[in-house]
Amino acid sequence: MTRVLVVEDNADLAYGLRNNLEIEGYEVRVAENGETGLARTREWGPDLIILDLMLPDLDGYRVLQQLRKSGVTTPVLILTARAEESDKVLGFRLGADDYVTKPFGVMELLARVEAILRRARLPLAAGEAEDGDVERFGSVVVDVPSRTVLRNGTEVSLTPKELDLLLALLRRRGAVASRLDLQMEVWGHRAAVVTRTVDTHIAELRRKLEAEPSAPRHILTVHKAGYRLQA
Repeated sequence: MTRVLVVEDNADLAYGLRNNLEIEGYEVRVAENGETGLARTREWGPDLIILDLMLPDLDGYRVLQQLRKSGVTTPVLILTARAEESDKVLGFRLGADDYVTKPFGVMELLARVEAILRRARLPLAAGEAEDGDVERFGSVVVDVPSRTVLRNGTEVSLTPKELDLLLALLRRRGAVASRLDLQMEVWGHRAAVVTRTVDTHIAELRRKLEAEPSAPRHILTVHKAGYRLQA
């Protein structure tokens, strides 16, 4: 049974989330604060973490940061009442896989959960390279089976979604990918949504992989069309 850890200090919201997730067949545990969330992640090993940002002792940003620094790659879905783009960008930079802004609909949240878990379970979906394949562009080497990225011989730390986005671009062999195509392939969204999620992740990939992020040579914008990767 798929395990979901809900880190939420609002008891009523946590109860509602747990109830709806259990109806869908997930095994659910709840942590009422950040420290407990970290401890239960270590002890229980969830398949997905639903993480509120506004926690009483250790806020969600610091929880996420500690998870990623300790090597935990479990997908994280952020719950936030903050609608500012800068808050979402920070969450993605720290390693979040997706976010839902409060107030949210249960069906939307369940769809996001399903999409994240589907991506986590199918690392070789949609034509991804077979074991042993290595992709290269510029000074970057991508070892697909180990999900390792090197730039100039030094390992680069990418979040799970940044790597999934990079692989989606690599698979197209220079062809253009629209934002909607990338949203559907990487995040599992079934319809266009008003979001800069793709743009934010592209900016992070450029920052980490391009010699001059403001003048990229490989991860290119195609005006009014989307993005493409040039070797």
